[in-house]
Amino acid sequence: MVIFLKQLVDFLEVDNLINKKLSIFIFVLLALVLGSFASSNTSDDIWYKGLEKSALNPPGYVFGIVWPILYLFMSIAAYRVYDSISKIFFIQLFFNTIWSWLFFAFQLPLIALFDIWILIFLNIKILFLLNKEDKLSTFLYLPYLIWLIFASYLNLYIVINN
Repeated sequence: MVIFLKQLVDFLEVDNLINKKLSIFIFVLLALVLGSFASSNTSDDIWYKGLEKSALNPPGYVFGIVWPILYLFMSIAAYRVYDSISKIFFIQLFFNTIWSWLFFAFQLPLIALFDIWILIFLNIKILFLLNKEDKLSTFLYLPYLIWLIFASYLNLYIVINN
């Protein structure tokens, strides 16, 4: 009986960890949806269409392709090393979500730029943590950081030229 109870407790603790780790996918999906609400009408947005943008600014459909892939990769990486990065990961996810609202919904590109710089800082820290623990997670997470740096350039261009 004691052995059975110990096995049950062990199973429940593993099940609890799995549930915590699976929450990453739920929160990432939630961030993707919430961020999309703020930026879903950019093709009709008079303010956004009137901004001077970089020649490197990709067409709108590219963002719709790239972001879900990046969210998937970052979710897998965070899942693999949940215990090491969960707190900082959820913090960066918050800053990721509010960027779209700051930039598109509230039309505050300068504040959005500060937000993305915080995002870059947090994700460099995450990348260092990943690199210590899991090379595959590092490889999966790196495109997200590169895209954030590129997005920061696009955001900075808009701030300087508008």
